[in-house]
Amino acid sequence: MSELPSIVIVGRPNVGKSTLFNAILGQRRSIVGDEPGITRDRIHGEAEYQGRRFELIDTGGIITNDAELIPSQILKQARAALRGASHVIFLIDGRTEITGADRDLAEMLRKLGKPVVLAVNKIDSPRREDLTHEFYALGFSELFPVSAEHRLGLDALLDHVTKDLPAAKVEAEGEPEPAKSEAIKVAIIGRPNVGKSTLLNALTGSERAIVSPIAGTTRDAVDEAVSHNGVEYVFVDTAGIRRKGKTHLMAEKLSVVMARRHLRMANVALLVVDATEGVLGGDATIAGYAHEEGRGIVLVVNKWDAAKGGKRKFQEDLRDELKFLDYAEVAFVSAKKGEGIRGLFGMIRRAYESASKRVTTGELNRFVETLEWGYDMKIYYLTQVSVRPPSFLVFTDKAGKLHFSAERYLINRLRERFGFQGTPITIRTRRR
Repeated sequence: MSELPSIVIVGRPNVGKSTLFNAILGQRRSIVGDEPGITRDRIHGEAEYQGRRFELIDTGGIITNDAELIPSQILKQARAALRGASHVIFLIDGRTEITGADRDLAEMLRKLGKPVVLAVNKIDSPRREDLTHEFYALGFSELFPVSAEHRLGLDALLDHVTKDLPAAKVEAEGEPEPAKSEAIKVAIIGRPNVGKSTLLNALTGSERAIVSPIAGTTRDAVDEAVSHNGVEYVFVDTAGIRRKGKTHLMAEKLSVVMARRHLRMANVALLVVDATEGVLGGDATIAGYAHEEGRGIVLVVNKWDAAKGGKRKFQEDLRDELKFLDYAEVAFVSAKKGEGIRGLFGMIRRAYESASKRVTTGELNRFVETLEWGYDMKIYYLTQVSVRPPSFLVFTDKAGKLHFSAERYLINRLRERFGFQGTPITIRTRRR
């Protein structure tokens, strides 16, 4: 059990708890429980805000009186988390009216006698903020409008819920303790039989310096931790499920499910493609999920020793089929023979560092002045709002999104100027 004070997020299903959970954890994400979306267990992570460290727990969607939807075991899990909570964030959907489930949950939380703050989610404009006052009817005096998706209002919320938590210890000289460098979590994803298990063995076998089973409470697979050139990598084993007697179609579906599950726990994805088969539709589907999840990506062309044709032609075909991954580095390897494996560590690290890169607003404004901008929406200024993936907010003279070609131009120029190799970039706009 964690000795840190815990902050617990509760709410009925589909109000945005997983999004808030991930937004608060941000780049300090350290998931040790079940994955979001499966409400059977609590989801844990460790976070830090203004020097105050705490455990964050997402209880999954709770409906207090629905025996069909929520078995008693799940409610029991949630109650156990709430009993040990230092503070409770009660999350509700600001775009809907108060529901019976919200009222029932509010009643349950009041009986706990714990400090509860009401977070009204999906409030992404001042106009919507005016609608939050009706939620005081739930009987909680502390109310904070937030947008978990756009990371708006989180500072005020976290200021409040962490204000009584102890600050991190400092050394005798008054300097903070040096932060332990984070392990880079890597998901090996791809269609069945492209060599994911062999690649995992190649990556963890020859370079194994630290080997520790990392708790995966809901998975049979044990993740492997490996140290290479002073950097720790944790490989999330997506190759662990093999179901005999299943059709090929089911195996394809399962590979997508597993990829999505493990992407949520990873910083970087190794997308494995079979060189002897070329790029298939299943590869593009799984690649799309990695891109949409905002993970750093390395394209790994496996079984290259058995392939026919040259690298240049294969790479052209690969880029053609996976146009949206033009930022990802490509490695040609033979996991079976151990060829090209060592170079993957550098590619993973570069993708991770790019995804974690932060550019100051001053640098971005100087960058904006250099743009040859010929589009009808004027850019006033640009700021980076988050990392992993790098996300930018563009302040413009008109409402609505940038045109696709304008967004593409902006992303390409950002890559040219600041790097960001191996990671997707997201752009949002706001009218000034």
